[in-house]
Amino acid sequence: MTLGKRLFDIFFALLLGALLLPVMIAIAALVLLRDGRPILFRSERMQTPERAFQLIKFRTMTVNAADHGVSGGNKDHRITRTGAMLRRTRLDELPQLWNILKGDMSFVGPRPPLRLYVEKFPEIYVPALRSRPGVTGLASLVFHEHETRLLAPCRSAEETDHVYSVQCVPRKARLDLIYQKNSTLCFDMEIIMKTVMGALRKLKI
Repeated sequence: MTLGKRLFDIFFALLLGALLLPVMIAIAALVLLRDGRPILFRSERMQTPERAFQLIKFRTMTVNAADHGVSGGNKDHRITRTGAMLRRTRLDELPQLWNILKGDMSFVGPRPPLRLYVEKFPEIYVPALRSRPGVTGLASLVFHEHETRLLAPCRSAEETDHVYSVQCVPRKARLDLIYQKNSTLCFDMEIIMKTVMGALRKLKI
């Protein structure tokens, strides 16, 4: 990560954190009142093939201590009413501003993968994770809705894992490498603006 990109991340994470603090407090209160504790969901993700960190989101599902793997249709029954709205608008990801400030993530980059997929596909994730993971990215922008449609029919953790491994991981990695080769602050701003506009459109639905 370049110094310019890191300074950009710190400045805008602090700015957005201050501007959006009332929104985050309101969301936290809504989750607490409707769904109880915990308010936040923590998940181990990989910053590099060797280094893990705890990604933070607002909780959107009922608690299941045995939960693992990516989310497909097999987990739909656990999504709360509040969680569905937060996921649709990506407001559940606002706590990741803290991850950005800590240096775990950037605003833009590959979505941080679960350890099991990094270990399963080192040939894919070693090059992809040369870029610091991001809250959004080219793969998130281009492939997120298609990924959701692919995983929605899955009715078991095994089926979800198979579809994600075969149909999602390679395609997302190709997009991550395209981003890596063309990464600039201007490109980052374009991805951020398109992500925000997409979330705003869904907020109006």
